[in-house]
Amino acid sequence: MLSSIEDFLRYFKGVHQRAIRDVAALPPAADGWRPAQGTGEKAWDINGIVGHMATSRLYFASAYSGHGWVTPEPADVHSREQWLPALEQSAQRLQAALQDTPDDWLRRKVPMIDTDRAMSGWRVLLLMTEHDIHHRSQIDTYAGINGWDPPDIYGRAAETIAGLQSEQRRKYRDAPTSGDHA
Repeated sequence: MLSSIEDFLRYFKGVHQRAIRDVAALPPAADGWRPAQGTGEKAWDINGIVGHMATSRLYFASAYSGHGWVTPEPADVHSREQWLPALEQSAQRLQAALQDTPDDWLRRKVPMIDTDRAMSGWRVLLLMTEHDIHHRSQIDTYAGINGWDPPDIYGRAAETIAGLQSEQRRKYRDAPTSGDHA
């Protein structure tokens, strides 16, 4: 569980930076690209997904701050040049909306939009980050489908880690366990 809004904002900064990294890596051909089939969210173009990410962050911040589950005006992302500014602006607005909120708001209950239930504030904020990551993954999947190189998370490719496995197995197979005493 999160214990301070400062901790959350530090965590979100990393999530945001990875979104910026992945969106910035998209080539010009990604501007307006959409899946060949699908309806609703499954048919959104990349511009729409980036705009949705930027706007949704503020939707969750509104609920967390006690202003209801209200969606702000959508971010203007009709061209690739608007993607990063829209994400940066939403991160700044999120920071401004949350930075002075009391830490005990993380534990207070936030009424849900579609049920009579409520959830803790920290869960609302984690839902926001999971939502952001979900759509970043969607964009990365579209990049892979199109042969555009999505960035490796944390700079490590699965193939690099796989290549290091035999050395790790040897090293840790031969290492004494914590129960062994010399």
